[in-house]
Amino acid sequence: MADEQLDDEEKKGGKGLIKIILIVVAVLVLVGVTVGATLFFTGFFDPAPEEAAEAQIQQIETEAEAAAAVTATQPAKIQLAAPQIEKFETVYYELEREMIANLANSRKVMQVKVAIMTHYDEQVVSNIEKHTFAIRSAIMDLMRQVSEQRLEEPSFRVEFAEDIRLAMNSILEENEDFGGIEQVYFSEFIVQ
Repeated sequence: MADEQLDDEEKKGGKGLIKIILIVVAVLVLVGVTVGATLFFTGFFDPAPEEAAEAQIQQIETEAEAAAAVTATQPAKIQLAAPQIEKFETVYYELEREMIANLANSRKVMQVKVAIMTHYDEQVVSNIEKHTFAIRSAIMDLMRQVSEQRLEEPSFRVEFAEDIRLAMNSILEENEDFGGIEQVYFSEFIVQ
């Protein structure tokens, strides 16, 4: 009977040892699969960057050769030479505030906002800023002389812009010995 008990215990101990070995093997297999999957998805097994770059270069060269073969069958394009033209830099400057004045012999009011264009350097703009009060006064004097009949003339705005340009250049020449304003534009022009 003692022998039978020992045999049962040995069988039970052997079965327990087999279970532990199987669990350890399963855990090791699971860890191995996890590590392998992680390396695969992070790109560890991808070809080296040099190999990928060489493959891309080869593909681009093949495409370029194919494109060259297609263009070889087409007539050659001739490029015309453009003449070298010297252009001056254009500078725009807008006076800060709009100007408002009554029309001559009328109850209507004219409101304008003026911008200038010059091909000269920033010195013209700084001269305008320096003499803003005199320039604004001259422009408002011109605005007060405008009548309703003159407003209806088709060429009024062009002529009025030229009058303003002459007045502004006159003030700048008087104070700075140089005008430099080449065009006057209206960024706002309202008559009410």
